Amino acid sequence: MASIVPRWKTAITSALAEHEKSVVFQLATIDPTTPVPLVRSHIFRASLSPTSSPSLSLIVTTTDIRTPKVSQIVSNPHVQLAWWIDGTQEQFRITGLASVIPFPTHALYRHFIDNAKNALSGSALAGLNREGFDWEAQRQKMFKGMSGHMKASWCRPVPGSPLVGGEEEAKRWPVKLEEPREDSDEETKKNWETALGNFALVIVDPTDVDMVELGVVPNRRSRFWRTASGEWESEALVP
Repeated sequence: MASIVPRWKTAITSALAEHEKSVVFQLATIDPTTPVPLVRSHIFRASLSPTSSPSLSLIVTTTDIRTPKVSQIVSNPHVQLAWWIDGTQEQFRITGLASVIPFPTHALYRHFIDNAKNALSGSALAGLNREGFDWEAQRQKMFKGMSGHMKASWCRPVPGSPLVGGEEEAKRWPVKLEEPREDSDEETKKNWETALGNFALVIVDPTDVDMVELGVVPNRRSRFWRTASGEWESEALVP
């Protein structure tokens, strides 16, 4: 398998090194009950690559396991994300297969494990699975790395559900969470477990990337696609 890292990946890495706040992208999924695409903003959290195949990588973001996008991804894992990095005037449209990783005893965890086992051999997911990657350790690491205010957001009622009780009810939600100590009260421990239980990773395994570079003259546009063997091929396009 080729070890050459594709230019789209090095471009994102370089752009984020220089513009570390440009981590917001838009992720589109398909509702299985309609032909309508649904899009929302996500935060780029990490990139994961098999040690044996640095040319392959997963894009990692996070979600609440109770959100509608979870069932959408489970029903149809084909997704696309659009990422505009203003500082470098670059746009990336990344098509790929998404998976949701909840806590290990959640009903959907088995679905993820089956996906990982059946992933195409030339994919980043298959490579990490072969190396015995610890997904639960990664999930917990990312949760603990969130701010206390972000952690508390996973304690709220189901996102997108009616706000029963109005703003007065919302004022009673936890505002900030920190990892409990042995002497922490039961409510603190319960809130931590609730938030950690609702916290899930979303990974996107890229298969096709459309990259537009508007910061150079003449402008450039390139398409990259992953072959069955895990190599990346490319061609120049008209911007």
